Amino acid sequence: MMKKRIEVIEAVQKENQLILHTEMNKDEVKNLQATGQLLADSDQLSFIYMLDSGEDFVYLSIQSSHWPMLKKALHGDFPVYAQMDGEMILLEHFNDELQYVTENIKDNANYGEVMEQKVTEVFHTNE
Repeated sequence: MMKKRIEVIEAVQKENQLILHTEMNKDEVKNLQATGQLLADSDQLSFIYMLDSGEDFVYLSIQSSHWPMLKKALHGDFPVYAQMDGEMILLEHFNDELQYVTENIKDNANYGEVMEQKVTEVFHTNE
C-alpha cells in the first residue's frame, strides 16, 4: 500500500520559526501527530518527516529546493512547523533529526552520489 505523501510547497521563516506550507485540506490532516522521525529519500532528493494519522504514517516530503531554509532553522535552532489548511503541527525533534541525517549522509555513498553531493553542498559548505 502506498503511503500518503504530502509535498511542502513553500518554506517561510516567520520570526524565529520555520513554517513549511503544504496543500492539504482539513479532512486529510485530522489527528496528525509528529513522530520525531526524519528520513532521507535519495530517489526523490528529499527529506521525509513522518507524521502519524493513528491509522497509518503520512510522509511530509521536503524537496531539496527547501533545504537552504532548513539549514537556517537548524543553525538558528528555530522550531519547525507544518502548516496544513490553517492547522499548525510542531515537527518535534526536527533539528536534532536533521543534524543527525545530514551528518550521516555526508561522505556516505550509500545514499547515492546525487543525494550526498546535494546534502554536502547545502548543509556542509560555508558553515
